[in-house]
Amino acid sequence: MPRGPERIGNVLAELMARGGFARVRSTEALEAAWRQAAGALAAPYTRVAGRRRGTLEIVVANSAMVQELSFQKRALLDAVAKALPDEPVRALRFRVGPVR
Repeated sequence: MPRGPERIGNVLAELMARGGFARVRSTEALEAAWRQAAGALAAPYTRVAGRRRGTLEIVVANSAMVQELSFQKRALLDAVAKALPDEPVRALRFRVGPVR
């Protein structure tokens, strides 16, 4: 049964959702917010691995940096949450791994 014409906004939203455009934008926003929160000293030694159930996972170059970031976890989380009020980031998790 023909439905008739659809609104262009609905068509574009569906296309972007199918293509993963919103997820790419969200990942870029998370990475930018993390770099800003981590600052110039820590950001080069870290990267965002992803977000799952409100936890932002950060890969860190070495265990000494993981320990240092763990001491600053509350301030870092607050900075990320402030930079991304629409993204539900409730916790940070650090793990050692390769950083690009």
